[in-house]
Amino acid sequence: MLETPDEVAALQTLLDESHARSTGHLRGIINDERTLSADQLTALLTGMKVLSVATVTAAGEPRISALDGHFLHGTWTFSTDGSSAKARHLEKRPAVSVAHIDAEDLALFSHGYADLMPPGAERDEVESHWTAYYGSSPWSWGDDIRMYRLRMTWAVAYAFKRDELLRARGVTA
Repeated sequence: MLETPDEVAALQTLLDESHARSTGHLRGIINDERTLSADQLTALLTGMKVLSVATVTAAGEPRISALDGHFLHGTWTFSTDGSSAKARHLEKRPAVSVAHIDAEDLALFSHGYADLMPPGAERDEVESHWTAYYGSSPWSWGDDIRMYRLRMTWAVAYAFKRDELLRARGVTA
């Protein structure tokens, strides 16, 4: 939970605006009783979470794969090796859909752009977090490791039994 108050506010605005412009069908499923706030999300999405990341081939065909994700500063960070098909897709077409789904308990569905993180303070902080979690720097895992930060343009958060989930996981936000 490295989010600043401004980052939490920006995430809440994105969640509210995304939900408001969603279809009636989606709003019927992810209704007011099943949405999660930015504060609740940042409290729930700690540690490593498995992400489904969808990219697009040059022929416009969708591809999905699972990645480790860490929710930091109000968005996902994830990595892959530069030799992967996913890295080639992202280099040419950075638009992605990213979902974290924890059974019916919790989900965050998002669309946006996978921004390659350049060297600097922001990437250093992400490396420090990942290193503390895994016990080694992600850059020690291969010759061409690429770290991305998701720039979300749309996101909705879901909990089938929100109040039960929050109680069970000790979240009071």
